[in-house]
Amino acid sequence: MREYWSCSKVADRIRGTIKPDALELGKWNDWEEYARATHPIRYWIVEEAFDAVQNFINWPATQINDVRYWLNNRFVARTHALTSSSLKPGQYHELDTRILHCVFDELVNFVEVEKAWMQVCFSDEDVRKKYSLPFWRKQWWTRWFMTWRCAQAGIDHLLWEISLTNNEYLEETNPEYGKPTHQALRAQEVLDLYRWWTVVRPARPDPYEASGWTAYCEASRAATGGKLHFSGGKDSPELKKLCKATHAKLDKIDAAYEKEDDEKLIQLIKIRKSLWT
Repeated sequence: MREYWSCSKVADRIRGTIKPDALELGKWNDWEEYARATHPIRYWIVEEAFDAVQNFINWPATQINDVRYWLNNRFVARTHALTSSSLKPGQYHELDTRILHCVFDELVNFVEVEKAWMQVCFSDEDVRKKYSLPFWRKQWWTRWFMTWRCAQAGIDHLLWEISLTNNEYLEETNPEYGKPTHQALRAQEVLDLYRWWTVVRPARPDPYEASGWTAYCEASRAATGGKLHFSGGKDSPELKKLCKATHAKLDKIDAAYEKEDDEKLIQLIKIRKSLWT
């Protein structure tokens, strides 16, 4: 990862204003206007001249890095594709199923890979030790061939984002002072959707069990010598009644699950502009 001269402590002293480690996208414009107005010449030296000289010196390394990035994006991270880790390879899956699983599995990758790396790449060694960062993730020549995944690191980064408030550039009299930032609100939605997909949804009761349909099928087979007739002539009146009731309940549960899936998918699509690192 390139370390920009304009983000160093020396640059802060020359510029006369300290550059924050992280801000919301819109807040960077406010900081730039403030820093430029406070020391215009010193700001130009750091933010313009420093970058120009550094770009010239680093031009050969930049070309090599471009090739490395392309290889990683093409064959390792595969950032051109939506992939699913929850669907079994070799089996046919309808398009509606692929859409749901691919999108949410990529959300899992976003949290457990991209957000996880954001949690450690700007942290000190003590924080990195907390997540047992593997040796190959610390070396530039190996990190391009493997993906480091850590759910807890991704969650911790989201929790840090959720804690952000509108305090740094607002007066206490401002009605927005102390309230969560836009970034914090979006991070909360990402975390909620991630937990829904990885914890809540997998724990939903099996509709066949919850509706009693499985119990009906077993009872029907037992009463008809192992054959399932689905309220056919060999079913008793009691079994026919049970079949109708459990099938209606099964349809109701399936509809509720599909409705929940649709709502969560729509929610994810609505915040897709915030899914970047």
